[in-house]
Amino acid sequence: MRRLIVEDPYSTSALLSRRLAALALAVALIGVAAARWGIDPSAALAVLGGSVGLAAGAILFALLAFVVIWRTGRQGAGQATAGLFLALLLLAYPAWLAAKAAHAPRLTDLSTDIADPPVFSASRVAQAARGGTAPRSPPAALRRAQAQAYPKILPILVDLDTDEAFAAVRKAVAASGWRLVEEIPPGGRMGIGHIDAMSRSMILGFPCDITLRIRPLAGQTRVDLRSASRFGPFDFGANQHNIDVFEAALEGIVDKK
Repeated sequence: MRRLIVEDPYSTSALLSRRLAALALAVALIGVAAARWGIDPSAALAVLGGSVGLAAGAILFALLAFVVIWRTGRQGAGQATAGLFLALLLLAYPAWLAAKAAHAPRLTDLSTDIADPPVFSASRVAQAARGGTAPRSPPAALRRAQAQAYPKILPILVDLDTDEAFAAVRKAVAASGWRLVEEIPPGGRMGIGHIDAMSRSMILGFPCDITLRIRPLAGQTRVDLRSASRFGPFDFGANQHNIDVFEAALEGIVDKK
């Protein structure tokens, strides 16, 4: 004699949680791809914002599903758990960025020389690489703010002549993983060399414009670096990271000489 076994139905909220989390992942991947392909940053951020909203919805449905399952005995705990885990994973990076923004100064342009920041090249090649723009010299108020927020960002001095220092700087730019935009070897009346480069953030690929000035001193060469983010009121530590990465790369190259 066969017995009819009626299984408890699945919680609709649990199924919705998993599906919303999967959709949030797909939308986030589209947003990251759009950002890295150079599509309008505001459009890419709008897509990523949509994925954050979907992930938040997945979390709410997962919590609702746990309540329903506890009270009614419906199935779907695994679905709700999967949706909750995936949604939290997707929200971890935006939450980390928000935490950094909450404690970071509103600075998007840092320089090792706040008294006389290096100037970006205005050549046709450099302008084209930067999308037709050139970061303006930061006003005095922002330079004072940098001095307070980043007191350890200082000019870089190397015990090399200018030509050797310029070669070491070129190698450090390559070691930092930056794209070389333009270079002007040391020369002229002041003997100053100049390099423009561009870095990109690891995940979204948003660009930072970088310029380096190589200036001869008595028995030394002074290297000044300026890094400027193109988008947003915060740089999320990207410009300080660029300066730190370059200094470490240049130190390693100079130490080998």
